Amino acid sequence: MTTPLADQRILNRVTDKQQLGPDAQVDDKALVFVPTDPALTDPFLVLVEDWFSTPGFEWHPHRGLETVTTVIDGVLEHGDNLGHAGALEPGEVQWMTAGHGIVHRELAYRDEHAHVLQMWLNLPAAKKLTPSRYQDLTNAAMPRLQAPGVRIDVHAGTVDGVTGAADTHHPVQGLVATLDPGSSYDLQVPAEHRLFAYVMNGRLLVGGRELRAGRTGWSDPVAGPENTTLQLAAVDPDESARVMVYSGEPLREPVALGGPFVMNTEVEITKAFNDFRSGAFGPVPRLARLAYDR
Repeated sequence: MTTPLADQRILNRVTDKQQLGPDAQVDDKALVFVPTDPALTDPFLVLVEDWFSTPGFEWHPHRGLETVTTVIDGVLEHGDNLGHAGALEPGEVQWMTAGHGIVHRELAYRDEHAHVLQMWLNLPAAKKLTPSRYQDLTNAAMPRLQAPGVRIDVHAGTVDGVTGAADTHHPVQGLVATLDPGSSYDLQVPAEHRLFAYVMNGRLLVGGRELRAGRTGWSDPVAGPENTTLQLAAVDPDESARVMVYSGEPLREPVALGGPFVMNTEVEITKAFNDFRSGAFGPVPRLARLAYDR
């Protein structure tokens, strides 16, 4: 795969995750990025890394966004007030469209251990109140791309002819790539997309800049050709590298944040809280935990 130098993506900035430690819900937490300035990460809002056993995240609401949760280790148990319940294993993804409003929970199966990355993806104003839904991207059905020394799990969008299973409300490409020592891959990214590359393990050259685990490189939209190339290369001779790369077309709309809700105005945030309290999201379920042999 060769691309003229002018089409290569560069990193506009690099950020470090902030380790917060344990709290009342989790054994450990890290903020990979947060919406200090939503225009800089648009359409992505938050990426948080959580390690939890008990209690995890009991019933809570969302509106106006999508949550994309990737299981790194352990097993994630989930349920919602639409009647969905299940467990996801390492490499699997839960793509939840909160839309109009949903109540859900995320727990460690058997209260043992779950290690996840959760990204908040903004919804366009016209689709803030779209019907809520769940999409589970399982390993058995995960579209994958294989290249020499490279494995790519495609979550959304199309990579080298392989299309992810997620049905998205806005143009988004998302994947997790694992590169063997010394291997490389040229990832095609639409020029109008903003992208982030979060290094989960190892060390990588990303757009010509070396990043270690825990760092995120950002590349803003560019003018020019329809597609651009982000070069990925594992640089440690003894260790493989794993990276999450998501890209999407910026919404360029106002962002109002209020706890678990993301809307366009503060008035809409107030309405979201009032709607939840009045039961417009539906009742909080009395769904039992998933059964298992004790």
